[in-house]
Amino acid sequence: MELVFIRHGQGEHTMDVPRSLQLKDPSLKPNGVKQAELLRNKFPLTNTEIVFISLIRRSLQTAFIWSETIDCRKIVSPFVSPRMFPILPRKKTLPCDETMDLEIIIKDYPTFEIDMNASLDFWSSGINVISDSEFVKIAEEFIEVCKLSKTKKFILFLTMGQSLLIVN
Repeated sequence: MELVFIRHGQGEHTMDVPRSLQLKDPSLKPNGVKQAELLRNKFPLTNTEIVFISLIRRSLQTAFIWSETIDCRKIVSPFVSPRMFPILPRKKTLPCDETMDLEIIIKDYPTFEIDMNASLDFWSSGINVISDSEFVKIAEEFIEVCKLSKTKKFILFLTMGQSLLIVN
């Protein structure tokens, strides 16, 4: 089983750090759109791959641009959503990394599947504020689901450099 980690294109939240980290639901900048198009040309997808996408608009936009001409499975999952290490004091997620509401994702990205293995709690709170032990348990379960699918290659569209599958 091969896991390929891809980070979203350049987002609005990177333009005036640290102030821009307070933006809620930042989109891709024009340069981020170009990066997603370049990704599509440089690393083409096949219809046998499964793409897991974070609940963050800029990750969804990047995945949509990259995969728009390929009929592969595209699954939005809270299990590849933002997670900071160590967990932030007071368990607070930065506004730029707050997850999108499930209803908005369904409306804005109707061609993407929704990960039905995730409980509704993770759709609202994500994985950024759960304990390390709970995180490891979820990561192991996610990897087992991937193995059972017998798919050879998974693409994981991450929001940050660290995410669910970096556990070992």
